[in-house]
Amino acid sequence: MTDYNLEIPLLLNQLEVQIKEQLALRKIRNPVMIGIHNGGVWLAKQLHQRLGIKEALGVMDISFYRDDFSQIGMHPQVQPSHIPVSLEGRDIILVDDVFYTGRTIRAALNEIFDFGRPHQVLLAVLIERDGRQIPLKPDCIGTYLSLPEGSRIKLTGPDPLGIHIQSFDTVV
Repeated sequence: MTDYNLEIPLLLNQLEVQIKEQLALRKIRNPVMIGIHNGGVWLAKQLHQRLGIKEALGVMDISFYRDDFSQIGMHPQVQPSHIPVSLEGRDIILVDDVFYTGRTIRAALNEIFDFGRPHQVLLAVLIERDGRQIPLKPDCIGTYLSLPEGSRIKLTGPDPLGIHIQSFDTVV
């Protein structure tokens, strides 16, 4: 097993710059930020403050919306989603830690639409990695990583935030 650490402050700076560029490009002035449990919430708290977003931070646990629920079962610590404002017609910044297959984001979008039909959703992730299975792509990323099959990225936190990349070698 190999374990690497990445520089969170640098990745957050890169992500913040890209979000600001997209906000200006899309003319978004009063967004609602939503973090996906757990790592996305930890990142969203920092980005929410850095970007000076006025609306309260939304928190989303997409466990009930996953398409693999019947395969992996219920996570024992499901937490309620908390969306403090109506999402109808709003511009949303959706934040997650790692974009891998796209299935988490698909589930998050399904839940968002249960709260109302947004005007647009800007997807920001700290790490995008290879392995996409659904035709979704982040708008803003801290970094892109190409990892060997069987690798796992784990965000630890919330204070301090850390990233660990683990590669599991198979024994032949």
